[in-house]
Amino acid sequence: MAEAIPQEWVNRVTQIVEDAGAAILKVYETDFEIETKSDESPLTQADLAAHQVIVAGLQALTPQIPIISEESAPPPFAERSQWARYWLVDPLDGTKEFVNRNGEFTVNIALIDGHEAVFGVVGVPVQNKVYVGDVHQSDPGLRAYVEINGAKHTLPATPYDEDAKAVRVVASRNHGGERLENYLAELASQFDECERRPVGSSLKLCVLAEGGADIYPRLGPTSEWDIGAAQAVLTAAGGGVYQPNGEPLAYNTKESLLNPEFLAVGDATYPWRARLPAFPAL
Repeated sequence: MAEAIPQEWVNRVTQIVEDAGAAILKVYETDFEIETKSDESPLTQADLAAHQVIVAGLQALTPQIPIISEESAPPPFAERSQWARYWLVDPLDGTKEFVNRNGEFTVNIALIDGHEAVFGVVGVPVQNKVYVGDVHQSDPGLRAYVEINGAKHTLPATPYDEDAKAVRVVASRNHGGERLENYLAELASQFDECERRPVGSSLKLCVLAEGGADIYPRLGPTSEWDIGAAQAVLTAAGGGVYQPNGEPLAYNTKESLLNPEFLAVGDATYPWRARLPAFPAL
């Protein structure tokens, strides 16, 4: 597509994300029930309510563009591999954060063009924040920004200091394990300071886009809908998400919707692969 998203789409998708967030908060304020999905992950009425709001809104906006949502069965790869574009949706990322009531859960809508996340909107309902990223937008004021209580703040690229002896790492609250701890220990041996900031959901990539951390090493599985929207925001802000081989994380390239392990960075121009240790072997 290689062109900016129509402003009408940006406005409408932002509104859809806000409406889904409002539906989630209605459940958040109640004694909601928790179900368990086949993969042992939690599911609440909020996930389903947000899914319904988002799918209805996107179908009304772009009836010609298909949708993949975490809360519906995806079509087989033979079918979706023929798609030029599609919406990729996680109605409520961070259900564990939702259940724990720490506020670090998000609403995520991405537009995938080819194999690239080119546009994304990430809502943080409890914080009344919405992040927007349009990778092909030439206007820096519209390319990447966060809207807080209705006021827009540009997310400019945050260069990493070539001579820096510290690194700020954002990491999951609920995932990691021994391999991540080993990796962080190796980082700590290579930098004078290694500051660790635990954050839930796709908010981790948005923290990078805001300049609140430098890297996010993800050791362990994620699904494409978990990070599509936030990857678009981060890329538009000057960061990037990379596979262990250094290639950008791509979408809709295989039957499985699981991502490989990845490294997300706030400054895509910095030679991180030369500076950082390799991920520990599985």
